[in-house]
Amino acid sequence: MRRNVGTLERWTGSLLGAVLLAIVPSVHLSAQVPDTARVVTTGASVVALDTTHRIRPMGAFWRSLLLPGWGQAETGRPVTGALFVAWEGVTAMMTLKAQQETHYLKESGSTNLGAKRQEVQDWLVLWIFNHLFSGAEAFVSAHLMDFPPELKVRVVPHGVGFSVPVPRP
Repeated sequence: MRRNVGTLERWTGSLLGAVLLAIVPSVHLSAQVPDTARVVTTGASVVALDTTHRIRPMGAFWRSLLLPGWGQAETGRPVTGALFVAWEGVTAMMTLKAQQETHYLKESGSTNLGAKRQEVQDWLVLWIFNHLFSGAEAFVSAHLMDFPPELKVRVVPHGVGFSVPVPRP
């Protein structure tokens, strides 16, 4: 029985590195800090410049498809991104663990080999769907970045009520 020594350690190190890169916040240089004192005057109204970082929905989708959680972090949803990263780690490790158990059962001639191969496929499908769901969620959150945060949903006596502030002319 020959085991490929170091494979699990390489995968664990690579996955740990990817998780750390996804969780560690980016460093903002002083030149990147927006100047909030600048305003644009348009006749009678004063409008502040839009200095927030915007990401396009497809950009967020591709980032999260490549590395789940990256698109969520770019759209300002770090907790959601961390959950996708955590689930990515769980599915990756369980896929590798089940694959190693499959190799062991194959070498030992066990009759449970078919069930273990099914388990490997199940974890692999969950791993792939994590990428797809992460990309779809990042795509939707990038679209909803401009959604008014003042929107309130409340329970009223006969259903659900919505309130949206309307600016006065």
